[in-house]
Formats: sequence, C-alpha cells, structure tokens
Amino acid sequence: MSFPISLFWFRRDLRLDDNAGLYHALKGLTSQAFQPVLPVFVFDREILDELEDKTDARVGFIHQAISDLKKKLEILGSTLIVRYGKPSEIWPQLIQEFKVAAVFTNHDFEPYALERDEIVRQMLSEKGIAFHTFKDHVIFEKDEVLKSDGTPYTVFTPYSKRWLEKLRTRWSNQVGENGEVQEVSYFLSSYPTEKYFDNLLKVKSPIEKLIELEAMGFEPSNIGIPPTSVARSLIRNYDKTRDIPSIAGTSRLGVHFRFGTISIREKARNAQGLNATYLNELIWRDFYSQILGNFPHVVGNPFRAQYDRVEWRDAPEDLEKWKKGQTGYPIVDAGMRELNATGFMHNRVRMIVASFFSKHLLLNWRLGEAYFAEKLLDFDLASNSGGWQWAAGCGTDAAPYFRIFNPSEQTKKFDPEHKYIRKWVPEFGTPNYPRPMVEHVFARERCLKTYKTALVKL
Repeated sequence: MSFPISLFWFRRDLRLDDNAGLYHALKGLTSQAFQPVLPVFVFDREILDELEDKTDARVGFIHQAISDLKKKLEILGSTLIVRYGKPSEIWPQLIQEFKVAAVFTNHDFEPYALERDEIVRQMLSEKGIAFHTFKDHVIFEKDEVLKSDGTPYTVFTPYSKRWLEKLRTRWSNQVGENGEVQEVSYFLSSYPTEKYFDNLLKVKSPIEKLIELEAMGFEPSNIGIPPTSVARSLIRNYDKTRDIPSIAGTSRLGVHFRFGTISIREKARNAQGLNATYLNELIWRDFYSQILGNFPHVVGNPFRAQYDRVEWRDAPEDLEKWKKGQTGYPIVDAGMRELNATGFMHNRVRMIVASFFSKHLLLNWRLGEAYFAEKLLDFDLASNSGGWQWAAGCGTDAAPYFRIFNPSEQTKKFDPEHKYIRKWVPEFGTPNYPRPMVEHVFARERCLKTYKTALVKL
C-alpha cells in the first residue's frame, strides 16, 4: 500500500459503536492530512498458549465476535485484518506490510497488557509511528476518582460517593433512541463512531480470510453465551431479584463487559435512571479496576500484606472435591456445578463459595481465584482478584476474617425451597449425596484460630 494509513487495534473493545479509540482514529486527532483507518485484531499466542482447555468457550466467543466485526466492516466497504501470533512478532510484520502513520487502541491496565503495549509502543516509536490509546473499558480510570489529598480510595463506600459526585460535574446533550435531545453526564456520553465510517480504509474485496478456530488449536464449545441485551424490567427490579440464584435476576452481561462487545457507558447511562443498585455494581467494577491500576501487587498477592502469614492447608483432595461440587454443602456444590457446566456462577453464590473455600476449607484463596479464572466466561482480573480477596478477608474493603458465612443459613435466606440446589444437585436429599467434608462449627473455630495466630502483632 503506497499511501499512509492508520491502524486501529481491537482488544477488549470488540464493537464498532461507541468505541472511544476507534472514534478518535476515524475522526483524526489533528488538522493534518487524514489517513484512512484499517482495523486490526491479533489472536495473541502469549495468552492462548496458556489455555489448557482447547474448548475454552471464551476463545470461541472472541472468534465469533471477530467474525461478526469483519462482516460488518466488509458491508461498510472495509475489512478487518486478523492475525494469529505474538504481538511482538505480528506488529513488525504489519508495519512492513502497510505504510502505517499511526496506531490507535484503547487502554488496558492488566499487567501483561501494560508490558505488551510498552513493547509495541517502543517498536513503533523507533519507526516514527505514533501510538495513541484511550479510555474505553471503564467510566473512571485509576487516577480520576481520588481522595482530596490525591491518593486512591481503598474503601468502596466513599469511593462510590465521590464517583457519583464526579459523574454530575459535567453535562452534555445527546440524541436519544427516539430522536429527542437528552442531557446526560459527559462521562456517560457515547462516541458517535457511525458519523465517520466513511473514513475507514476502502477495499475492493476482503484482503484475507478469517483464520479458523481449529487452525489455532481450539474447538467449538457447547457452552452458550448470554445475549448482549436484557429486559429493562430486569434492571428495574434488580435490587429485588439479584440475590435469588434460582431465577434470572441478574443481567449476565459480564462476558460482554469483559470483551467490550457492549459499551459500559451505554449500560451505565441506562441503569442510572432505572436502578441505583445495578449502577452500584458498575461502580464496583470501576473500583476494582482502579485498585488493580494503583496497587498492582494485588495480582497474586494480598492487598493487606499481613495476610500472607496465614497458614493455608495443603489438601489437594479437598481442592478437587470443591472443584467438582462434591463438598456435601448443597449451595456450594450447586454453584460449582453451575460454573463447570455453564461458565457462569450466580453472584451471591460466588461469595458463599469463595468464603467456604477460604474459611471452611482453609485453602489458599489464590487456588480458588485461579480456578475461577480458568472457568468463568466473564473472568476479569481486577474483579476476580477483588472478589476473592474480599471473601478471604485480605483485600480492600474486605469481609473481616471473623465474618464466616454459614452455608446453611445462606441457603435458608436465598434458596429456601432448594430450587437452585435441586437444579444443579439432583441427588440432593438422597443417599448418593456426600456427607459434609467438614463440620461448620469445627471449621469456623479452626478458621478463627488460624487467622488470629497469623495476624497477632509480632
């Protein structure tokens, strides 16, 4: 290609609409001569090679999302370049193949992504190619909601209050679905990418075919993906239904937030007028993201360092029973079997399961976190780390170590008729169901003693 172009790099933002980085690439940053935009996606072997399950539903989901993106772009007269390999190897090939003036993408604050982007940034810089990144995955990033002294929040409630205050500091007008002009928070405004689709690089025919899933060593999964939209009534009643695992009372949009097939701004804007509790869940997402950004040691380590002194049990057989949903605690087993079968676990049950793992079984929370990372469709490093450390008592805003969920009481409160349990544990109540692997009162006393011993002042 003889003329300069810009490349837009899709990562955790697999959509054309309301995509911040794509919007800025298409609109152009300066008044200089405009470069048409060619979108790119890389199936990253640094990530894929680490996945042992070659039927991982997330890979199939991404592949389908990329296929859909490619088709949409071809309808617009453009295309999507898709490559398979390590970014450090793919990007030198791309800048040799195309006359690249600039690369646009959206921020990603996970440790591997930061390292990857710095390598690509330096490589592009050596060639005189600009690398522009933008906020897209969250409403507020790590340095946007801070205490009055400029330090990050580590407790959710004051963070959420400041988050909401900041949301109201700037307003803008936006055209709604029915064509009416609405006043919305500037921070929830959409990026009208559709205005600039003519600035996509036009091609006479697709440059190349999409790589097949099997060519990357993966196979289709039989696990289904939840839809990208939910009924407004579900969000409106979210505060009343979210804790009941036997009904469809949660949005199950996590996988779409994770890979950016929906816009966080759009969902937050809709939730703002429908249900404060649902909006609060989106604030939790921002909270854990800023914790990861400001305190990267939480990857693999407790936020509160003193909890590293807890002496976790080394019990591989107990770990396997937990993974298979054979603990003898029905609500725990139902959650684990739901996870194994669907890649999803109800949010309330996640807390019960994680607490049981860390406090009843006294197993290292890192092992539970790793299993969730392997199985959850909506796995997000920041939220997964935050949730597990909350349950183990070692994170920010954590449940104190002496707060130990009683699975039986949780069942009485949230699944009193055992509808959820019977769906996933059909042998419940029969001689075929295993006895509890540990007695609650004993487990509670053992947990309290172990934690107290570890946390006593030296």
